[in-house]
Amino acid sequence: MEILDWIVLSTTLFFIVVYGALKTKGSATVKDYLLDNNETPWFTVGISVMATQASAITFLSTPGQAYHDGMGFVQFYFGLPLAMIVIAYTFIPIYHKLKVFTAYEYLEQRFNVETRTLASVLFLIQRGLGTGITIYAPSIILSALLGWNLTMLNIIIGVLVIIYTVSGGTKAVNVTQKQQMFVIMSGMFITFFVILAHLPQDVDFSNVLHIAGANGKMDILDFSYNPETRYTFWSGITGGFFLMLSYFGTDQSQVGRYLSGKSIKESQMGLIMNGILKVPMQFFILLTGVLVFVFFQFNDAPLHFNPINVEKVSNSSQKEAYHDLEKQLNQVNIDKKVVNQIYIEQLKHNEYDNPTLRKKMIALSLEEKELRDDAKTLISKADKSAETNDKDYVFLYFIMNYLPKGLLGLLLAVIISAAMSSSASGLNSLAATTAIDLYKRNVPQKSDKHYVYTTQYFTLFWGIVAIGFACVSSLFENLIQLVNIIGSIFYGTVLGIFLIGFYVKYIKGKAVFYGGIISQTIVILIFLQYIFFESNESEKLGYLWLNLIGVVLTLGISFVLQQFFNKKEA
Repeated sequence: MEILDWIVLSTTLFFIVVYGALKTKGSATVKDYLLDNNETPWFTVGISVMATQASAITFLSTPGQAYHDGMGFVQFYFGLPLAMIVIAYTFIPIYHKLKVFTAYEYLEQRFNVETRTLASVLFLIQRGLGTGITIYAPSIILSALLGWNLTMLNIIIGVLVIIYTVSGGTKAVNVTQKQQMFVIMSGMFITFFVILAHLPQDVDFSNVLHIAGANGKMDILDFSYNPETRYTFWSGITGGFFLMLSYFGTDQSQVGRYLSGKSIKESQMGLIMNGILKVPMQFFILLTGVLVFVFFQFNDAPLHFNPINVEKVSNSSQKEAYHDLEKQLNQVNIDKKVVNQIYIEQLKHNEYDNPTLRKKMIALSLEEKELRDDAKTLISKADKSAETNDKDYVFLYFIMNYLPKGLLGLLLAVIISAAMSSSASGLNSLAATTAIDLYKRNVPQKSDKHYVYTTQYFTLFWGIVAIGFACVSSLFENLIQLVNIIGSIFYGTVLGIFLIGFYVKYIKGKAVFYGGIISQTIVILIFLQYIFFESNESEKLGYLWLNLIGVVLTLGISFVLQQFFNKKEA
């Protein structure tokens, strides 16, 4: 990194942290600390909701996902706009009417304290893990690419978040997330156009789409009914809908964002804003990854994007075999450049989409994939514990090697800002749930100031827990998928409980409590049997379906149990 990059990075982060801490310190009441005194305008609500979901994982993993698998991942978000409408006009009015601090307070009023505690604990488990991952995601990749100490990075990012989140609570989260989203989107737009500028002169955006399409990267819609396929239109519109409904409607990290709105209408407008902008935003980020793919059709791509793994295999007995693969890839890179250039020339002069050249491009891509798979095998032989999946390193490899001075610092600021924004929401929600749903519920009749201090202590506690989890985490297949998988395991059950509360008055607390426990147990068993123990190539069930399964099981089992309890009482 150059001095200019360091200046851009440090100045951006320093301003966000210091401004957030100074602007928002000194909350006198729990309402002020957790709900920002219900003074948040709709635009800030919308930005905060978007920033909470748009973690560093989004900007690290999503382009890599598109590079390898194309635009199909966008189907994951197809259920989001519909979920926003349902939440805006059913969930929000209930939360505001009851004047709750957390979503789980509602469950005690509707059912009993046991159900409230169950939902709170399930949230704390999945969000505690998720917040650790949001810190770990940028740390491990920055560590690999820059040589920085991984543990040190986890601590630095965690401490930066803790400083202003402990100080200002929800207001600090909301204030800083506006700045973070500005940095994030500015950086991504600049990067997009920089990639375009680095392509050959005669390659315009239309040509980019043709090349991407010829390689199967623009296959956006999949209408197949195969449950083994992770991302289809149907899994997105059903499983994705229930995942988004649960995440935005029952997850305190999101509920806390719009509970701070000035009014029901302001909160609703903020969510609708997210529903309108989120899918286009994800489409754009995926398209940036596709653009990186096209860039490497005209520039040499490495055999493996994770430099740590490359170093391991280069210092092992597999060194010569790995170098042989690199030589083969060099020839493939040369052939790709020639074929793609001819393809572009024919498009430009004859408007002829040559099917023979398309087949050649696909064949070269398959050959490249085989070489990369062989490289992963060698890496595994060199180090059996090595994570060979390098999707999360693709985008950062590009920005580290091809971005001009200053922009590298900006993109690193984007990644760290995104990590901070989602982590801050996570810590704030974890602290709120622990303080309100567990501590205050069992330690009542204390002063408002006492609960403010308690919430701050819990924020610090969860910050330390998240840093600790980040320090012991290891890469999964793809970080953005890992977060969504963790959510899918728990969200279905929690959403089922809330849906019963909102819409099925027949079912009472005892039935839904035991129904939730049984449902969650079954979902975990299904995950272990059909997803966790199966390879990525042959898993029997796409993880998005866990959300629908969890909802259906919770509803069905609770209904049956309620009938049983009614008969027993009669």
